Amino acid sequence: MAIKLTEYSHGAGCGCKISPAILDKILSQTNQGPVYEQLLVGNDQRDDAAVFDLGDGTSIISTTDFFMPIVDDPLTFGKIAATNAISDVYAMGGTPLMAIAILGWPIKQLQAEVAGTVVEGGRQACEAAGIPLAGGHSIDSPEPIFGLAVTGRVQNKYLKKNGGAHAGDLLFLTKPLGVGILSTAQKKKKLRTEDAHLAVQQMTKLNRIGQEIGQLDYVHAMTDVTGFGLLGHLTEMCNSSNTKARIRLDDVPFIGDGVLDHYLAEGCIPGGTIRNLDSYGQGIKAADDRALHLLADPQTSGGLLCAVATDHADEFIALCQTHDIHCRPFGAMVSAGDHLIEVI
Repeated sequence: MAIKLTEYSHGAGCGCKISPAILDKILSQTNQGPVYEQLLVGNDQRDDAAVFDLGDGTSIISTTDFFMPIVDDPLTFGKIAATNAISDVYAMGGTPLMAIAILGWPIKQLQAEVAGTVVEGGRQACEAAGIPLAGGHSIDSPEPIFGLAVTGRVQNKYLKKNGGAHAGDLLFLTKPLGVGILSTAQKKKKLRTEDAHLAVQQMTKLNRIGQEIGQLDYVHAMTDVTGFGLLGHLTEMCNSSNTKARIRLDDVPFIGDGVLDHYLAEGCIPGGTIRNLDSYGQGIKAADDRALHLLADPQTSGGLLCAVATDHADEFIALCQTHDIHCRPFGAMVSAGDHLIEVI
C-alpha cells in the first residue's frame, strides 16, 4: 500500500507558516537584547536569513526552514523541503556550504524506512546544490516534519536584502505562482492527473540563479516568495525599501494556462491565503477576490522576487534565459500611492 504523507498532517509546505500578524505578536514578546555590530542582517529586518560579518570581506549566512508534507511521495517531499530551505541562501545572493537535517516523525504511525526515504530526498537536493547533508536532529512528533538548517557564505559587496529597492525599479519573479492552490486541490482529492506534475516541477527547482543575481549591482533588492505569498513578500520589500508597488495581474507568471482558475472555482483556496490576507490585506488594492486569492497564495520553494533597475531589464531577462527561466516585468516600485500595493 502506497504511503500518502499528506494524510498525516494538518498543513502542507509553507502553508504551515504562522500568519504574519501572529508572528508579529510572537516577536513583540522577544527582548531586543544587545547590539552585535557584526550581525549585518538579524531578526529585526524580516529578511530571508541571518548574516554575520566575518571581518574579511565575507559573511556567513544562516537559515532554517521546515514543514509538514506537501506531497504524498516521501522522496519528493524530502527534495522539496530541502530545496526550499536552501533557497534562503540564494535569496541573499549567497552560496550554500552545508546543511543539517531537521526531522520530526510519528514513529508509531509511519515506518522508519519512510523517514529514511524523506531524508534521502533531502540529501539528493543538497547534492544537486553541491553541498553535503552533514548531520541533523530528529524527534518523535505527532506529524511528519522535515527541513534543513543551511549555512552559506557571501561576499559582503554581493549581499542582497529584501530592502533597498528604488522607485522606478521593475519587478520580476523567477518562478510562477500557484503551488498553494494545487496543493490544496491535492488534499481535497480534486487534483486532475494531468496537473499532478505542475507544482512538483516548480518546487524541486533550485533557485541557484540567486548566486549570480547577487553580483548584479542593478538588482537593488531580492527575496524569495514562500508562505506569505507574492503580496506578503512584496509588502515586506516595500516596507523595507520605503516604497510602494503597482503590479499588473496579467503579467504575473502563473502555473499552467488557466489551470488555477479551474481549482479556484472548485473551492481550492488554501487556509494560508485567508490568513495572509487577514494579516496584510488592508494595504492592498485589487479589483476582485480572484486577484487576491492568486497573489496571496502561499508558495513552497517559490521563485526569487527581484527589483531591477529599468535600464538593465533586458540584461536581467537574458541572464534568466540562460537558466531556462522565462520572465518579464510584472510591475514596478513607485514612490506614491493610496495603497502600499495596487493590483491593476
